Amino acid sequence: MAAILAALAPPAPPASQLYEATAKVCATWAQRRGPSVTERRMHLVRWALTTGWLLIILSLLYDPFTPRFTEPDHLWSPLRLPEACVTVQGTCLSETPYPLGTTLFWGLVVPSGIFILLVFGHELWRRICPLSFLSQIPRALGLQRQIAKVNPKTGEKRLQLAKVPGDSWLGKHYSRLQFGWLFVGLCGRILFFNADRLVLFAWLSFTIACAIAVGWLYGGKSWCQYFCPMAPVQSVFSTPTGLLGSKAHMASTPITQSMCRTVQPDGSEQSACVACQQPCIDIDAERLYWAKLPSPAFAFERYGYLGLVFGYFVYYYVYAGNWDYYFSGVWLRQEDQLAQLLRPGFYLFGQPIDVPKLVAVPLFLGLCTWLGTLAGRAIESALRSRVRRRGAEPDRERIRHRVFVVATFLVFNFFFLFAGRPLLLLAPAWVQYLFDVTLVAVSTLWLYRAWNRSPDLYGRENLAERFRKQLTRMDLDVGRYLDGRSLADLGTEEVYVLAKVLPGFTGQKRLEAYKGVVREALEEGFVNAASSLEVLKQMRLSLGISDGEHRQVLDELGVEDPGLLDPDSRRSLEDQIRLSGYRKSLERLMLVQRLGSGPVAGGPDGASLLALRREYGISSGEEERVLDDLSPAAAAIHKVELLLGRLPALTDGYRALHQSALRHQSAVLALLDDRLQLRKELTLRAILDGLATLQEDPAVPALVQRLQAIAPLALPDLLRREGWERRLPAAVAEALSHPGGAAPFCSLEVPVDETLSFLASLAADPSPTLSSAALFLTACLDGGRARALAAELAGPGAPALLRQTARAVEALQGPPELRGFPELEKRVFLATSDFFRRSDADTLDALASQADVRSFAKGELITETGDTCRELLLLIEGRARVLHREGQRTWVEDLQPGRVLDELQVLTHSASESTIVAEADGTRLLAVPVDSFDAVLERDPDFARRVLELESGQLQRLMRAGGA
Repeated sequence: MAAILAALAPPAPPASQLYEATAKVCATWAQRRGPSVTERRMHLVRWALTTGWLLIILSLLYDPFTPRFTEPDHLWSPLRLPEACVTVQGTCLSETPYPLGTTLFWGLVVPSGIFILLVFGHELWRRICPLSFLSQIPRALGLQRQIAKVNPKTGEKRLQLAKVPGDSWLGKHYSRLQFGWLFVGLCGRILFFNADRLVLFAWLSFTIACAIAVGWLYGGKSWCQYFCPMAPVQSVFSTPTGLLGSKAHMASTPITQSMCRTVQPDGSEQSACVACQQPCIDIDAERLYWAKLPSPAFAFERYGYLGLVFGYFVYYYVYAGNWDYYFSGVWLRQEDQLAQLLRPGFYLFGQPIDVPKLVAVPLFLGLCTWLGTLAGRAIESALRSRVRRRGAEPDRERIRHRVFVVATFLVFNFFFLFAGRPLLLLAPAWVQYLFDVTLVAVSTLWLYRAWNRSPDLYGRENLAERFRKQLTRMDLDVGRYLDGRSLADLGTEEVYVLAKVLPGFTGQKRLEAYKGVVREALEEGFVNAASSLEVLKQMRLSLGISDGEHRQVLDELGVEDPGLLDPDSRRSLEDQIRLSGYRKSLERLMLVQRLGSGPVAGGPDGASLLALRREYGISSGEEERVLDDLSPAAAAIHKVELLLGRLPALTDGYRALHQSALRHQSAVLALLDDRLQLRKELTLRAILDGLATLQEDPAVPALVQRLQAIAPLALPDLLRREGWERRLPAAVAEALSHPGGAAPFCSLEVPVDETLSFLASLAADPSPTLSSAALFLTACLDGGRARALAAELAGPGAPALLRQTARAVEALQGPPELRGFPELEKRVFLATSDFFRRSDADTLDALASQADVRSFAKGELITETGDTCRELLLLIEGRARVLHREGQRTWVEDLQPGRVLDELQVLTHSASESTIVAEADGTRLLAVPVDSFDAVLERDPDFARRVLELESGQLQRLMRAGGA
């Protein structure tokens, strides 16, 4: 254990620059090559390998040719039987010439598969595996099982390709089934079919039949994903990546690794993924690895396999009493294998142990598997304890990953100490030496490459590649800044550095590119609305995008595609690929219909279309989304209709907030009103954008009429302010500039339960200020419900403001007052003041964290002429009177809550030219230090611009007042 603990310590700089350079070359080559072999060529390779594999299996039944090479008197064959005697449990085995089928299968085919997995990754193995190829026979013949799916909303029934349900026993526990089958297979090798050709033929034939049957029962590569006993072996040796395996998350092509694919008549390849498993190793092996890493089942698979391999090879020694039994290869040709089942299964210290071999084999292999699992968990625990003794919190995922890769390194080299060795020992000594050196070098390079992989590094590379694609779509002229390199050549951090210094790539363009990344990440299930803030944090820091801008992007995306932020909407990369494959197939089908080059019965609902729906498992909702993608006009109409349906909900939300019991919380209500108004504006902009896309489409008049009927009062002003008249058809712009129908009217009296439900929805908002305000208002209406909601929201990952608000709500003894929530109060008054309204959330947080609340009695002096302005003062409660002086002229101004005092002097760092006096008892001010204010101005250019606009207007008003 000490040696392994030392190996798992943080890596020192590599002693050999040759290893480092070689590993970098391997990684670069793997990253750029992708799935470089075409599917047509790989199809021929599969045919050849499958044919050869089947011939070996058939040779188990009849092989009159190869026994001659094993005859003791053969002149040149290295496989001829030796004259030396091999003893088993003290008895010399007699041997006769034998066919080579089992020797080739166990000594060549199986070790080659393990080598391919570590070096080339699962992607090569999955594309050439004969058993996987045979499992696809039902799909090739169009004979796969279909099941009826009923839409619960419409009652529509559709036949779809059967898939393993994710919530079924098999969907949850398939790894146990696969490992169990692997365990049974290794026990069976020793007991039944290592050397018995008929039993081996029956076992392999049974496995092939099972693979074909699963191919009929379930779609996709369900055999490989849920049943194949080789799957745990693939996982151990090929994840997180093979030595020369490609990085799917950085691939330049949409078809990655061993993804299911078809070849079109024009030779192009198209995804045939039906999302049979999520996440899928064939799409992105490393993504699956990090997703499964924390699970106990994954740890058992790794550590159990290590113990199982150790037990399998060591059993030959504890059974025979010597290593000659294994290394001579006599176990490959032992004719009386079945006759040994009830004889002693152990032979230790020259004595047989009277445990039948039929019992001894599963007992010994099971014990080794269990010990391997215990050892792996013990090493993990020891490493975590060592980190804690140093005073740090252990990174469980990093520790487990490094134990995994060391375990894989050890089991790979241990495996090849034995696997294929009976054949290798027949070769010259220099061949054996070269073989061993190659294995150690390859496995060491693999260890070097895998050692520093981590979920964070994977995530950064993933997001950088998405951002790279966004830059490419923008057609920016970057070539002259890269010295002949392309965007594809840039590293993860180099992409962000380029974005910061690239001329013309303004903050707005950065935000646009970031928005594209967030949209893709949400669509593919890489993040959700709740996790996106944390997952994308490093990217935002690199691009200079604030948390508030991120929330703004989420708001916009929520308006453009409400389903993106729906926590109940299951989105995944696999489903996106499945829908993409269906869309491309549908495009091809529609093209065939238009050209009339092929019969498609029944038009768009014909047999071909129904078969396509069944193959990809397309629901009615998914079909609607795909059809929208195929037709920009249809997509725009669907989007506008959806948004028009959401507008009344915003009005209902406004009504729900304005309960009579909440009227005394005017500041908090103003904050939420402003948020609803912002969402209404975003919705209206999205509707107008859809109408601009449609232009003269026949559906436009009806959509305009519906918008007029809703008639938001802000619409005419929005049209003029943002120049929509230039983008919309003249008739549409004219109609919308005069809202039709009667003036909107509705009662503000709504049931309290409706208000509480709406507040609960706002409490789940990503904005901490908004969710905290909703929790506070809930406490104003129903203390018990508020405490239950506070306990639900104040989890370990909740923002600090929300946790503070939740603790204050739980401690309430009576009706809440906003001043009892100081951090929330500061943010509420900052966000609702004219000076700071709609500022970035990070800007408000930075100001609030440094601000103090001060109280004054009536007549008390707040500031006096000549005082140095060291703070920006915001009136939050009460009244104040300002006596302005300019030369000999004086004038008085009364200030109400929400106004900023002496802002001009704060901006210029000058002395106050006014005297400010409190006009009511309990007058309260929020004081922001001028240094904090200046720091925010420097960090937030948009805020600085708006402050300049506000102060320009204020200066004009003061000049007019002074002139009067």
